[in-house]
Amino acid sequence: MEVVEEIVIVGAGIAGLTTSLGLHRLGIRSLVLETSESLRTTGFAFSTWTNAWKALDAIGIGESLRRQHETLRRGDHEVRCVQRKLLLEALANELPSGTIRFSSKVVSIEESGYFKLLHLADGTILKAKVLVGCDGVNSVVAKWLGFKPPAFTGRHGIRGRANYKNSHGFDPNFMQFFGNGVRSGAIPCDDKTVYWFFTWSPTNQEKELEKNPAEIKQFMLSKLGNIPDEIKAVIKNTELDAFVSSPLRFRHPWELLWGNISKGNVCVAGDALHPMTPDLGQGGCSAIEDGVVLARCLGEALLKNSRQEMKGKSEQGKEEYKKIEMGLNKFANERRWRGIDLISTGYMVALMQGSEGKMMSTLNKYLVPILARWLLQKADFDCGKLSSI
Repeated sequence: MEVVEEIVIVGAGIAGLTTSLGLHRLGIRSLVLETSESLRTTGFAFSTWTNAWKALDAIGIGESLRRQHETLRRGDHEVRCVQRKLLLEALANELPSGTIRFSSKVVSIEESGYFKLLHLADGTILKAKVLVGCDGVNSVVAKWLGFKPPAFTGRHGIRGRANYKNSHGFDPNFMQFFGNGVRSGAIPCDDKTVYWFFTWSPTNQEKELEKNPAEIKQFMLSKLGNIPDEIKAVIKNTELDAFVSSPLRFRHPWELLWGNISKGNVCVAGDALHPMTPDLGQGGCSAIEDGVVLARCLGEALLKNSRQEMKGKSEQGKEEYKKIEMGLNKFANERRWRGIDLISTGYMVALMQGSEGKMMSTLNKYLVPILARWLLQKADFDCGKLSSI
């Protein structure tokens, strides 16, 4: 049995839910398919910079999230460490009931005239006028568009969250440390929660440690070097089920230059489009930007199309497909260079901060102001409002 849907978004992560909410604000319904049984909160938290807050304001949830997270001291920029769970819940709670369909895994995609047929693992077949892939680094939609799997950087990242019964006592600062091939840091989310991260290039033996949370925790503590004891205590006091380890992957920037971000009535956004290393703190921020821009471009195409009178069902389908294609092409053109810029800059920052040796450690002291300036420049970006009118 085939079920017809106007817009199907694969993946209920940051990009997928932002796109869906943006469309909802414009009066356009979408269906979001999520493989897991509930909202995915892996990753715990991420830095949200000025560019992300502008995008969150555009979809109407900025103020509610501000009330739940501390402002970090970062000059004139608005920066907070936002808990992923709270962000996803804020997005999902604003969507109409039934928008998100959990336990829905897309296994294959095929053409059917002006539609795409999505075959789900449970045997359901969805017929979509628009298909948006927000299904992460292992995206089925990105693969259909011709993208290769993201490349491994050779580095691994461990991220965690420490919860305190009383106030943790940290000032609202971004605390970051690097040297001897290790980059680590801690960021307060609110007065009782601290998010922390640790990245390094593991040996084969060290990769085996990741199978045992207790051992990898002790390994991290031994590699932190001369950082303040109170920062070490954050990791030491983190429960074993409150951190996650994973290899860091990215898409080669030239793939975005030559690849199909969109094709016909299909496109990708978020990590399915531009997976990047976490060194700029822009992965989640750019996914939110994607959602706003994509909703705007689709809204312009679909709302303009609905106001026009067209003769014949076949002619209407053809015209509608063309307008959708143009809208997705516009999204691709707007986001292509932004993605290339963030991926490339993040990789260069990682290369410099993750280097080993005394010479690089000394050189990094002089590079800090340059790296900080790069970071702030990428955050000084406005993706615009939901509507161009």
